Amino acid sequence: MTSRHEQLNKLSAGLAGRQDSAPICRRVIGPCALVVLALAACSAGDDAAVGTGVVSVSTSDTAIPTIEPDDVSAAVVESSSANDELIANRPYDVFVPTRYDAAAPMPLVLLLHGYGASGDIQEAYFKFEPLAESRGFLYVHPDGTVDAGGRQFWNATDACCSIAGDVIDDAAYLMAIIEQVSTDYNVDSKAIFLAGHSNGGFMSFRMACQHADAIAGIASLAGATFAGTADCTPSEPVSVLQVHGTRDETIFYDGGSIVGVDYPSAPQTVESWVASNGCDTTPTITADALDLDGGIDGAESDVETFGGCEHGSEVELWTIGHGSHIPGVTADFSAGVIDFLLAHPKP
Repeated sequence: MTSRHEQLNKLSAGLAGRQDSAPICRRVIGPCALVVLALAACSAGDDAAVGTGVVSVSTSDTAIPTIEPDDVSAAVVESSSANDELIANRPYDVFVPTRYDAAAPMPLVLLLHGYGASGDIQEAYFKFEPLAESRGFLYVHPDGTVDAGGRQFWNATDACCSIAGDVIDDAAYLMAIIEQVSTDYNVDSKAIFLAGHSNGGFMSFRMACQHADAIAGIASLAGATFAGTADCTPSEPVSVLQVHGTRDETIFYDGGSIVGVDYPSAPQTVESWVASNGCDTTPTITADALDLDGGIDGAESDVETFGGCEHGSEVELWTIGHGSHIPGVTADFSAGVIDFLLAHPKP
């Protein structure tokens, strides 16, 4: 039986990124991102500059006012102030593509890092920023909070990854980001998406479960949804892309547990969302495999698509044959993930 200590070491070895390596990663993007991951496993307002670049967002601490319950305008102020509180100490950057036009709604994508990594490290690995420019979407890759072991994490599902029992409402934090970006920019409310790796994948599923009315679609690499169906009751369909390697020794393709809490297999994760979205239970198997892992010769990944879902949603499973927890993702992987998301806005 694996002890708690051994499981923590395994998570650290499989997921965590050394934060002091981030500056190097920004200069040597691809190789460094893989090494770092492997070692572990400014409010813009109306005057926001438009164009290619990153806008830093940070809010000052704002006291939450006392209001009467029936005062609607005051309730709006309270909500805004609460959001300020959530993001005051957790600033984030917004990448704004050149084609952004304040008169035209634009999709928004959030990328969530793995346990022990960071938004910068995850971007260095997935390379979504060039796609934000070429495809045309607003892009944020925020950071989780730091646990007692000094590793950044998301308090996602019951299995992953508040290992020390930290009570952090990351779902509220991410919704605060979405609401703030939607205030500062013309965000297409029908095209808000999340993608994540490992712990970030688990967090993407939590957001889809709890905020299905706001999230159009998610993509998860080596993550999983809740094991208990009662813990995930989405209010409406959310398109889901699950990507997982069959030789992942950190978050097992066939399911497992983290510190005694179970998580479902990749197929079970997909099956639960097929049921929630009312999809056809028999998938369409893509004839040609995808080349998602540059470290494996040839096209190694099989694609199963579950169509016929409610509200035009869709569920897909991309199985990376012999893929590890940190596959050497190709440009086709990153482009494929973004293309899947952008193709599935809410109706």
